[in-house]
Amino acid sequence: MAADILLYDATHVPVGDDQKQHLELCRDIAQKFNNDFASNDFFNVPEPLIQKEFSRIMSLKDGTKKMSKSDLSDLSRINLTDSKDEIVNKIKKAKTDPFPMPSNLEELEKRFEAKNLIGIYSSLKGLSLDQTVKNFSGKNFSEFKEELSQILVENIYPISLEIKKLLNDKSYLDEIILNGSNKASEIASEKIKKIHKILGF
Repeated sequence: MAADILLYDATHVPVGDDQKQHLELCRDIAQKFNNDFASNDFFNVPEPLIQKEFSRIMSLKDGTKKMSKSDLSDLSRINLTDSKDEIVNKIKKAKTDPFPMPSNLEELEKRFEAKNLIGIYSSLKGLSLDQTVKNFSGKNFSEFKEELSQILVENIYPISLEIKKLLNDKSYLDEIILNGSNKASEIASEKIKKIHKILGF
């Protein structure tokens, strides 16, 4: 991961709050190389891009566990290849609690499944958690889930359609992969040459 980031001069890397420590190693490598070989700013020292309010999406079946494609239950996650009906069904079956929607952020912190769904909605709508909580305060989860399903379908389903379209055009995908590979090799080779020169090889 560090090599991929440093070779291509990335300045910012989007990560979840639980992945920030992995990026720290990359930053350490960049800083040590720059210092040890008096090559100021040869490697960019990448900054993490972490969403402030909602940086980790949890399982739809358990708000205390991270959403993961390795989970045995497909109902625990939204896949980019899901159909409209699959998205709606997963949100309908997403775990909640028997209480109405939370009325403030303090209450939200204690209700993991509610916080997860509200966080997903807020991220897609560009709202703060506080704004979403106020908009749905005291309402039934069923009403909120309908709106969440709609916004997920609007954002995910077009991606699903594009994925399916591309998977049916193997020659186009092969061309994209080849062009991308050649471009990446060209950039990486130039960077490696400069590294060799700095190291005296």
